[in-house]
Amino acid sequence: MILLFGAGGQLGQELVALAAARREALTGLSSAQADIADREAVARAMAAARPSLVVNAAAYTHVDRAECEPDRATRSNAEGAMVLAQACREAAVPLVHLSTDYVFDGTNAGAYVETDPVRPLGVYGRTKAEGEDGVRERQPEHLILRTSWVYGPYGRNILKTVLRLAAEEDELRFVDDQRGCPTATADLAEAILRIAPRLERREPVWGTYHFAGTGATTWHGFARHVVVAQAAATGRHPAVHTISTAERPTAAARPANSELDSGLFARTFGFRAAPWREGVERAVRRLLAAEVA
Repeated sequence: MILLFGAGGQLGQELVALAAARREALTGLSSAQADIADREAVARAMAAARPSLVVNAAAYTHVDRAECEPDRATRSNAEGAMVLAQACREAAVPLVHLSTDYVFDGTNAGAYVETDPVRPLGVYGRTKAEGEDGVRERQPEHLILRTSWVYGPYGRNILKTVLRLAAEEDELRFVDDQRGCPTATADLAEAILRIAPRLERREPVWGTYHFAGTGATTWHGFARHVVVAQAAATGRHPAVHTISTAERPTAAARPANSELDSGLFARTFGFRAAPWREGVERAVRRLLAAEVA
């Protein structure tokens, strides 16, 4: 039995749906149902589910808002991760903890590997890095999974934003000097379910891994491909223009390079995410089909 915290988020909903389709035993709890920073709530959830594996997809993900709400970000991303890790250790249950490319500062010339030093630029990245450290200190039987640029049919994300803008505007503008690996929630959920049996068997594969879409692009490249993918179904062909980060300032600084090297995960578990263009096309088809239905 997998116990999932953060089941109301975009990855959480994808994981719940995939597990149900596969008839795999999974209990999902939203943050409203179980606050991971609440020790008693976590203890009750663990006692009720009696899981063989815990997955933590709960997080404070408002990157810009975190700059003025550091306490809220810290509670969920750092303190909550520590509470959950401690509870897992006490119950002798392995933990999968989701983390982010924002633990890096984006100055690498190439893709980041797991051993590169973390240097977060803002509150969100800092609190996620603190959460990683807390997991490592409190539960040796852990797998930290860093991912990036996550999108899919659930929740709020960049792909859904581009689709909305493509339906409403004739010209779109997206940043072309930030680079990363777009990651479909479908691939991320698949990865988690694939590794679960090995973790439940206590195979010695613990540690930190990167898992992101195969290949890299910019936000402009991502948006342009979303527009291309939706055009046949909608007849909409808005122009997608490039702008610089300086032309679209945000409260939180973004890493210029968020590219993650997922080679260690592939070598260890024999699975890679789809090429990012394929993932985008698949997600667009799902979303447009849902709208028609």
